[in-house]
Amino acid sequence: MAQTLYFPLLLIALCSVSECVQRQYYFINEEKNWTDAHRYCREKYTDLATIDNMNDMIQLMKCVNVNDKRAWIGLQKTSVYKWHWSSGDPVLFLNWASGQPAGGNNCTVMRNGQWFVAPCSDTWTFICYNASRGLVFVSKTMNWIDAQSYCRQNHIDLVSVRNQNESQQLEKFINDRNSSGSAVWIGLFRDTWQWSDQSNSSFRYWDTNQPDNQGGNENCVGINRHAQGQWHDISCTSSLSFVCHEDKLIVIQQNLSWSEALRYCRQNHVDLVSVQSVEMQRRVMNVVKLASTEAVWLGLHNFCSVNMWLWVSGDVVCYQNWAPGNGSTPENCRLENRKGAVQSGGDQTWISLPESHRLNFICTN
Repeated sequence: MAQTLYFPLLLIALCSVSECVQRQYYFINEEKNWTDAHRYCREKYTDLATIDNMNDMIQLMKCVNVNDKRAWIGLQKTSVYKWHWSSGDPVLFLNWASGQPAGGNNCTVMRNGQWFVAPCSDTWTFICYNASRGLVFVSKTMNWIDAQSYCRQNHIDLVSVRNQNESQQLEKFINDRNSSGSAVWIGLFRDTWQWSDQSNSSFRYWDTNQPDNQGGNENCVGINRHAQGQWHDISCTSSLSFVCHEDKLIVIQQNLSWSEALRYCRQNHVDLVSVQSVEMQRRVMNVVKLASTEAVWLGLHNFCSVNMWLWVSGDVVCYQNWAPGNGSTPENCRLENRKGAVQSGGDQTWISLPESHRLNFICTN
């Protein structure tokens, strides 16, 4: 049974809950090995397909011809293990128990407020997250993959923990509902898979019993077009059709003032980017690492006369990701025309800068 912690919701007028798809997929009905498919996508589009979430997966499958064959996407095995949150949140905080992570296990449980690695095949209760309902304790016991699937089907995903405060809130929530003190799954896992465009996306959609590395050389990934697009690891030398993607965000590596950047985007692309959701912030985080300046202009400007920030699209700033000390209307806003930028390093939060600063910028493509 699922038990829910309800959080109060602040409903803000004019806040948009919909957003244009920021990645376009193209099915290429030519059979190539993974390396040649990768080269083709790089030459004609952005790269082999990267997938951030189930919405992306649904969009991708709409462009794929339905038959029993498989098709390459841009996920490839590396030699380096990396920790990810199932939800795609950046890993900014870790709360390992002493001596952890130990051994070769790849999934994470929380017990007595601390984290331990565990075999993903173990069965434990788990915590889901739901945007409108908050934390959800599921008293059914499942292995990590099944728990992930349950959360994605019924809520959003397994819970992520982004800072010490959230860790303490989660510990209290678990203690109130889990009197036995047994371990519970959270959404942290590690693997060696990396997207060909170097995206940080941690979304995985493996088919049952996959990846299995049959033959010891299955280092690339294809979607199974007969099984709702679920993924299989496959030898990179196999010949398959493939899916490319084209990003609708592009970093312009020119150093311009905010007004010059706005003019450039509107003349050559669509507009300076508006970041209206966590998902869009993740897309920005994936592309901003290509920048050559410490911060990158967004389509965010301070509307001094009404004491608020707005996007160039005209939308109110609902989702916010300001660095501490930024985002409030400065006292000298009438003297310094303040605009918003995203830091290209660190945790890539937003900062307020004078319009005259010369930075790289992100256009919608």
